[in-house]
Amino acid sequence: MSKDGWGPAQAPPMGGRMVVVTGANSGIGLETVRHLVTLGAHVVMACRNVDSAAAARADVLASAPDGQVDIVQTDLSDLSSVHKAADEIALSHPVVDVLINNAGVMAGRREMTVDGFEMDFGTNVLGHFALTGLLLEKLLAADAGRVVTVGSNAHRGGVVDFDDLTMARGFSTSRAYSRSKFAQLVFAWQLQRQLTAAGHTNPISLAAHPGATHSGVMRDSGRMLSWLFTTPTLHRVRSTFIMEAPQGALPSVRAATDPDARGGQYYGPSGPMEFSGAPVLVRPSPRVQDPALGRRLWEVAQALTGVRYPF
Repeated sequence: MSKDGWGPAQAPPMGGRMVVVTGANSGIGLETVRHLVTLGAHVVMACRNVDSAAAARADVLASAPDGQVDIVQTDLSDLSSVHKAADEIALSHPVVDVLINNAGVMAGRREMTVDGFEMDFGTNVLGHFALTGLLLEKLLAADAGRVVTVGSNAHRGGVVDFDDLTMARGFSTSRAYSRSKFAQLVFAWQLQRQLTAAGHTNPISLAAHPGATHSGVMRDSGRMLSWLFTTPTLHRVRSTFIMEAPQGALPSVRAATDPDARGGQYYGPSGPMEFSGAPVLVRPSPRVQDPALGRRLWEVAQALTGVRYPF
């Protein structure tokens, strides 16, 4: 990838930096960890399934035996687990330099979290809102902290109906997922506004998206994509516009490491329709930058999670 543009070779050394990555046991999250460990970062894999995370950690360390990789059990669909994970991370690490909110679910059917939230919204949005708030003091302690929210081009079709957050009316898999990715980016921009309003130049809030990357979420997105991903004879077609996870992780890695990055920026692939290519600055839907929507989502997330940010 570096021969076509930005790649890990352009990233600065990350020695002495501590990074938390959610959903780090597979796909884009795992490859994000691999890139960061290679750069010298100390990484905490915040994962729901600790057995899967342990296997992923062993895979990373097989190629980087001197790497520092920890595992903290984190179920973002359960606020009690998020609190426990944040306490464990804070106890072990006085500073968190980067938090990458990478984990994402596409439930596929209407189901609720243990706290009574629609699964996609409760996990992708509220779980990350809570984790970020609970770790914010550690991020404020960093010299140049960052929060990277991993979104998706699916956000462009997302709408938040505050009168039906449980999606009791008109649930569909695509609506639930696109709503959650839209709300995640609304959160990312509102977090930057909140930090700026409080007089903080550190940490900064950025976002990234992996384009069309071969991942579990992409494979589970519907029959057509499942057919595209699983048909052997379509491998050449897939390779022209779908990236593998190591390349799909690069927008997140650039957002986490590029010294020229600024709060409120969004990274994604450089190719047509932002499906593939080296990571560059891209533009989200203008709707995610609406300050009124950002304030309302923030207030709702605070009320639902009980987490208030220590600005």
